Amino acid sequence: MSELTKKCAAAKKASQDLISVSTITKNNALKEIASALVNYADVIIEANKADIENARNNGIREAMIDRLMLTKDRIKAISDGVLEVMALNDPIGEIINMTKRPNGLMIGKKRVPMGVIGIIYEARPNVTVDAAVLCLKTSNACILRGGSEAINSNKAIMRIMQEAAYSCGIPEGALNIVEDTSRETATELMRMNGYIDMLIPRGGKGLIKSVVENATVPVVETAAGNCHVYVDRYADFEMATEIVMNSKVQRPSVCNAAETLLIDKAIANDFVPKIFKSLQGAGVEIRADEEAMKIYSENVVLATEEDYYTEYNDYIISVKLVDGVDEAISHINEHNTKHSEAIVTDSYDNAQKFLNEVDAAAVYVNASTRFTDGYEFGFGAEIGISTQKMHARGPMGLEALTSIKYVVYGSGQVRK
Repeated sequence: MSELTKKCAAAKKASQDLISVSTITKNNALKEIASALVNYADVIIEANKADIENARNNGIREAMIDRLMLTKDRIKAISDGVLEVMALNDPIGEIINMTKRPNGLMIGKKRVPMGVIGIIYEARPNVTVDAAVLCLKTSNACILRGGSEAINSNKAIMRIMQEAAYSCGIPEGALNIVEDTSRETATELMRMNGYIDMLIPRGGKGLIKSVVENATVPVVETAAGNCHVYVDRYADFEMATEIVMNSKVQRPSVCNAAETLLIDKAIANDFVPKIFKSLQGAGVEIRADEEAMKIYSENVVLATEEDYYTEYNDYIISVKLVDGVDEAISHINEHNTKHSEAIVTDSYDNAQKFLNEVDAAAVYVNASTRFTDGYEFGFGAEIGISTQKMHARGPMGLEALTSIKYVVYGSGQVRK
């Protein structure tokens, strides 16, 4: 029996035991995990240093190394996130939509755990904590398979969480990490029918594509983030500049950072020089279409069609001039990954048209795309941002990790 099969079997057993674990016990475990992460921060950072060194030796760019790096401040923030999850209401056991039928039957829905949740993700060790604690709070066992870039960090974090959780009465086998980061093991995880009840990929386009194409277990698709900001002809320039800069520069390596800037041709002569100089001042490489380059071309690269489909995760942005809100919407729906899209405008009609017609999990009016996040939406930590339309869409918090069962109360009714 392979390492993965053993862990999946242990997780399956633990998931059955977790059903009867109380909210108090789960919250005690989360509190202990939060404390342990801070208390053993030096152990985590030492393991993380090995991952950072390996990443640099392998030529991974700095924007991606930023996603990998852990500091005491970041670990404290992760720990605080665990406490936020602890403070959230436990959805398990909640009865919703109870109705009385004409025959006297009382029929309602009860929130229940999914069972065993598998998560495949890349170089973000904070996901190891987020995924584990969300699964624990919802009485799900988890099988985590992080990328090779963060394996030392992930192993150290998981050992600390396991010791903390199991000491509080959480069933052993509830928290698992796959130490073999080979593609073969990842593919094996995608096909663990009978063990995995839901598989969630978190990462770039290649990872998502691989999981969707190879998995035989149920998958929640969390796509890459090719996000857009459209500056409408009725936009306030100062607001637009601040939103574009925040969306692109505040943290370019994450999935809700903007990758493409669309500008209405009606304001291009005035706005293009302003925003290009601001972006270049922040170290952003601009890849623009010919029309934009006729207005401002200094140190600007001509964009290709492929650029408009690209999630850079870096200090790079593609730019295109469009003839109004209709063309902006058409371009976005053709090129986006259905993640997060924003319009900057003072026009109520254009804002409503954008909200109604753009196909994405989150659509913004006069705000940065960077808010698509479980914490910012008030869900606490998130397991991922779903860009599909079945079961869950947008930031996936606790409720997205539950299923329902119908509960029916009778008083002797039989069907005639």
